[in-house]
Amino acid sequence: MNVTADTVRQLRERTGAGMMECKMALVETQGNLDAAAELMRKQGLAKADKKATRVAAEGVIAIERAADGRSAAMVEVNCETDFVAREQDFGGFAADVARTAVSSTAADLDALVVEKLPSGESVDERRRALVAKIGEKISVRRLARLAAADGPLGAYRHGTRIGVLVALKGGDDTLAHDLAMHIAASNPRYISSADVPAAEVAKEREILTEQAQKEGKSPEIAAKMVEGRLRKSLGEITLLGQPFVKDPDQTIEKLLKSAGAGVVSFQRFEVGSGIEKKQEDFVAEVMAQVSAAARN
Repeated sequence: MNVTADTVRQLRERTGAGMMECKMALVETQGNLDAAAELMRKQGLAKADKKATRVAAEGVIAIERAADGRSAAMVEVNCETDFVAREQDFGGFAADVARTAVSSTAADLDALVVEKLPSGESVDERRRALVAKIGEKISVRRLARLAAADGPLGAYRHGTRIGVLVALKGGDDTLAHDLAMHIAASNPRYISSADVPAAEVAKEREILTEQAQKEGKSPEIAAKMVEGRLRKSLGEITLLGQPFVKDPDQTIEKLLKSAGAGVVSFQRFEVGSGIEKKQEDFVAEVMAQVSAAARN
């Protein structure tokens, strides 16, 4: 049958797919727009499944506050390349996921991906459709939700790659925002030294003790050196022990005391953190494609 250019255009507007893909789907469904769109959706799901084993270490962090400002949600949505991370459809999807997260009761990612987006699709349905359209693996990797009960809630996004939520007890919105910015910059792992696991403290003390012994210090002096260095080490990885980025002469602990405030909890996401990126050999990849084409 003859598939018209106008029919192809309509299908492209509905699916966002390429012209040849739309034309082939229309030919297969004898020009039926609805059937062609459904066929392409099914094909897209298959493509998404095939791409599931790829490494997706690029992407964006999206943050959304609730209407009352007392709670917020943060998500990390990943793709394979920074080019796609800057793409409008991808960014819009991440923003929609964050909006859905803050308005839903989903407690984890498994519950979130079946929630409905404003478009009526579920999060996972929209993700798979984007995989089919963009041609990269896309995943919703992490979800964090924070609520403030006795103080302000700070939210900060540095570009699109780092996001922070922090809940305070006491203080004001300015302090909450400043602390969120500080956490984004300084990347503390814990709130205070009391929160550091005992096993981690013991391991650090063991390493520092070996270092002190190699320096030939007496046991008494070595013990004091170890404790001093341990305090410094714990200060570097804990929020309260870090110098405030906007005023390095005071620690976060002193800043909070002067404001009569405390940190209840915080979450910090950085795109791709903890993901082992595949080292691509572009030349080898091109040569492999050329060889495969020659064999065919």
